[in-house]
Amino acid sequence: MKENKSKYQLIVSHVIDGISNQKYAVGDRIPSINEFRSTYNLSRDTVFAGIKELTSKGIIRSNQGVGYFIQSTEVSKGHHVFLLFNELNEFKEDLFNSFIANAGTDVSIDLYFHNYNRKVFETLLNDANNKYTDYIIMSGKFEGIAPLLESISGRVLLLDHFHGELKGRYSSVSQNFAEDTYQALSSAVEQIKKYERIIMIQSEEKEPLERYDGLVSFCEEHGFEHEYISSSRRIQKKDLFIVVKDRDLVEILKQATAQNLTAGVDFGIISYNDTPLKELLAGGITTLSTDFKLMGKTMSRLLKARHLETVDNPWMLTLRKSL
Repeated sequence: MKENKSKYQLIVSHVIDGISNQKYAVGDRIPSINEFRSTYNLSRDTVFAGIKELTSKGIIRSNQGVGYFIQSTEVSKGHHVFLLFNELNEFKEDLFNSFIANAGTDVSIDLYFHNYNRKVFETLLNDANNKYTDYIIMSGKFEGIAPLLESISGRVLLLDHFHGELKGRYSSVSQNFAEDTYQALSSAVEQIKKYERIIMIQSEEKEPLERYDGLVSFCEEHGFEHEYISSSRRIQKKDLFIVVKDRDLVEILKQATAQNLTAGVDFGIISYNDTPLKELLAGGITTLSTDFKLMGKTMSRLLKARHLETVDNPWMLTLRKSL
């Protein structure tokens, strides 16, 4: 049992599991708050949070001065999921559709978006508290949200990108941006050797800086110059650009046309997130992508797992003429 999610959910799971395996029947007494504290090494407030949830669901009742007793064994085995995305784009749509396809018939889902607005993020979570069995959250770079997540009455799972302080505290499937970038570049080091400088263009503050951490590690290991910029600039021969947003990719290609330079010959391009159009642009753009469909499938598995699991979603480097 202790491999399950920590804190108050241990109390909820203890009782629900006991009902499911017929350890508890209606009228049976469950452990006291002090007994739960001793068994699971939890604070009184944490145990009481679990007791409160079980009471609110009508599963247990309090007999003042005596203890807590099973009131109902009608425990829903389904999942009512609060799913919070940072934004909707074609990649997140792939993730969502894959999650839906693999979640099963016992899962109902309400989808929300915070669009990188911290106030909206907090309001949505506070309003949803106590209304769902599971909370799947794509928080992005928001820092200091651990107290908010700990206050959620239900199981919390993390999706895609979240601040490092939360890693390992909740089940999650995410991109390891630093390691993915480093490994992808390392896998193509022979092609990259013809360049001298590697420039990452990442124009939006919401994007993860860990990508550049991976680039720096690669450059320091192999002796490349490196730079981080927020918008395109005049291209120098033997530059290799790593581009995050498609509009920055277009600007680089327009700049190359103005300078009469050819991608893959005079300079190089690697773009994050593959699309069918990138197969055609400039004879083919090399891309570094995570598998969002697999991410959705993995999250559907984690939703039903009873243990805490941290999964790094795999990456794929697709080599084309731009490198």
